[in-house]
Amino acid sequence: MLLGGARVLSLCHYLQGPAAAQYLADMGADVVKIEPLAGAYERHWSGARVFVGDVSGFFLCANRNKRAIAIDLKSPRGRETFLRLVAKADVVMENFRPGTVDRLGIGYDALRAVRPDIIFASATGFGADGPYAELPGQDLLIQARTGLVAATAGQRADVLPAAAGCAAVDQHGAALFAMGIAAALYRKATTGQGTRIESSLFNAGIDLQQESIANYLNGSKTPAVFARDPHLGTWFHEAPYGIYRTADGRHVAMSLNALPKLRAALVAAGCAAPDFGEPQPDAYGDRDRIAAAVAEAIGALTFAQADEAFAAAGIWYAPVQNYTDLASDPQAAHNRVFEKIRVAGRDAVVVNHPNRYDGQVPPVRRVAERVGQDTGAVLADFGFAEGEIGALRADGVVA
Repeated sequence: MLLGGARVLSLCHYLQGPAAAQYLADMGADVVKIEPLAGAYERHWSGARVFVGDVSGFFLCANRNKRAIAIDLKSPRGRETFLRLVAKADVVMENFRPGTVDRLGIGYDALRAVRPDIIFASATGFGADGPYAELPGQDLLIQARTGLVAATAGQRADVLPAAAGCAAVDQHGAALFAMGIAAALYRKATTGQGTRIESSLFNAGIDLQQESIANYLNGSKTPAVFARDPHLGTWFHEAPYGIYRTADGRHVAMSLNALPKLRAALVAAGCAAPDFGEPQPDAYGDRDRIAAAVAEAIGALTFAQADEAFAAAGIWYAPVQNYTDLASDPQAAHNRVFEKIRVAGRDAVVVNHPNRYDGQVPPVRRVAERVGQDTGAVLADFGFAEGEIGALRADGVVA
């Protein structure tokens, strides 16, 4: 395994941090999820109220391949227990509000006192300090502040600004968080040095939009550019880049395409030749007119007619699929995107690790269904005697 031998203690909850830890666990790190005695928040809540047995769908999406223990970090003995784990760990990762770990007595300085080469990785909403440091760092709120909402649907009086239909910033932030930790593990392996890593959802939301923001700040710098024909997917691409409805109510996504080639495909499908602004169409400057003309033409075709014509002409396009369509998509099956696992005595479908290594998708090895499921085994692996473990359990320090 790529990260085999690396020991990671994860104090993370919600999505960004747990998803980052999951990437590391998939790649072979021994990730120990440390939860409060009642369990992490994501065990008790799920979007759409989805539970497989008593296991939250929210928990399932970001906690595979980890071991789970429960410690009362607010108690002196819980803190002492945690620091003993740190002494034999490579990484501690957390995504509490700024200052929380210091108040608990387990901040960076406290950890370095017991493990000088520790990699200490923090993920916050906006950063460890600054004017927004105390604000809630939640995906939708970050989408709004970083311009993603404004850019997604344009700025027209008749169009409500739109968020992405998933926690895009959380997931991108998780990937960046895991990337930083993987880099720090390489540094530690080659130099023996630890690293202090700081990641934030705010920066991740901006990083997600590098192309759009760079074009804006080096171009017109005026929000007027966001206003556009509602079919267009972005403000900075040329027409026909966007989404178009067919006569039978389906939708087609259209990427960048040479206008003469697109016109020929539409005419071959039986449409009247669309008006792209002759004799010299300007695919960016006149993108609203072109998008409207494409919408009218595609709107006269069934999806099957458009699909046949575009495929034959080599047009860059795709059907707009929903999750039901995706579940039976042949490329998704070929790539082993989905995995069926047993959870709480039932079958559950999870999304696999996104990469292949030497041609293989990292397997789903385990899911810690219960709070503290691995407490005894983890403590023993980190050098605790059986009697110590029993005493900690009896006194309510661990669960």
